Formats: sequence, structure tokens, C-alpha cells
Amino acid sequence: MAEQKKKRDVKTIVMRVIAVILLLVGLALIFNKQIRNHLITQNQTQAMTSLTRKEIEKNQKKKGMFNFSKVKEVDFGQVAKSRTKNGAHVIGALAIPDVNMHLPILLGMSDDAMATGGGTMRPDQKMGKGNYPLAGHYMTSKGILFSPLEDTKKGQLVYLTNLKKVFVYKIYMKKVVNPYAVYLVNNTKKPIVTLITCADGGTNRWAVRGKLIKTEKATADNIKVFNLK
Repeated sequence: MAEQKKKRDVKTIVMRVIAVILLLVGLALIFNKQIRNHLITQNQTQAMTSLTRKEIEKNQKKKGMFNFSKVKEVDFGQVAKSRTKNGAHVIGALAIPDVNMHLPILLGMSDDAMATGGGTMRPDQKMGKGNYPLAGHYMTSKGILFSPLEDTKKGQLVYLTNLKKVFVYKIYMKKVVNPYAVYLVNNTKKPIVTLITCADGGTNRWAVRGKLIKTEKATADNIKVFNLK
């Protein structure tokens, strides 16, 4: 009798554990996007608040991933992995105040980098010199990653910094291009910034370009635009 009761108790515990697991899985599926977006926001915040000159200098010496074909659509598993062990290398910050866009700049386009901010698209690019292209995911939730690019307008300012200098660009081009417009990544003689994200549900790309109009030494005042702290 005691043995039968013990078996029933074990069975009850197992059933309850299974029920809890199913409930958690169900909630995860229902709130998948919300949880993913929250984790991405945490990635952005952590990268921005921990940014230092020393870290940037160290990360600039590392190797990034620049194979466009390996860039995958950001999903929950990818973002969750980046929260536990983020291998992205932060090398600066980006800000477009008019559309409330404040993001870290990462070396290359690895999964971790693209789940955190904007990734550099060439290994030889330098802020303030030639073309400085950055790519980022477009998210349906406004304000996350490169989604605000859709709301930018010509004449608005784009700010980049490596914490040594602040580079100010003015947007002169905004258009939808096909995914094969690789010329946007090529270097140029004139100093410009190129920002690229998905458009039309991923079938095309938004391309935003700005020309360099000012370079300043980074100070406590002019880096406030990046919302680093």
C-alpha cells in the first residue's frame, strides 16, 4: 500500500513538472518577439554603457566576420545565445538623434554583432575616411537596432565616435535598393557614412548616406549625443 502511494506521488510530481515545462514553453512561444526584443535592447544598453577607449583600441585589433552570405535573420535562439556569451567586439557608437537611434558599432557582421548594433562591412574601413558602411537588422518593433533608419530624412545628422573623435555627417541620400547593390560598400574618395538595413519585408534594402561635415575631439559634452551612460 505504501509502495503504491509512493508511486502515485512520484507520478504526480512528474506530471506537475511536465505541466510547468509545457506552460513555460507556451509562454515563450507566445511572447517570443517581446522577449527577443527585450534581450536585444539589453545587448545594446550593455555595449553602450561599458564602452571605453581602451576596449575600442583592443577590439580594433581583432578579426571580424565580413561574409555577407553568412548573415542570418535575427531569431530568439541567436539573441539568447548572445546574452549568455556575447562575442561581439564594440569599436564605437552611432547616433541619429532625430529618430532616437543610439547604437554600438561592432567589428564585422557576426551573429553576436548583428544582435547588438550596427556591424562594419569592410575590414579596412575607418571613421572619417572614405566610405564607412554599417549594416543592421530591421526589426518590426520601432526603436530597435536599425529600424529607425526608415524614418530618417535628408538633412538630418548622423554622429559616429571612437571616443577619441566625434564625426558628424549630414544625410544627403535615402533610397530603397535591391540586395545586390554591393557598390554601397565600396570605398570612396570623399568621407561618407553608409547605413543599410532591410526594406519591404526583406526583399529590398534601405540605404542612407551622409557626408562628413565636421570632425571634433571627443569631449564630455559632445559625446552626450550618444547616450552612453
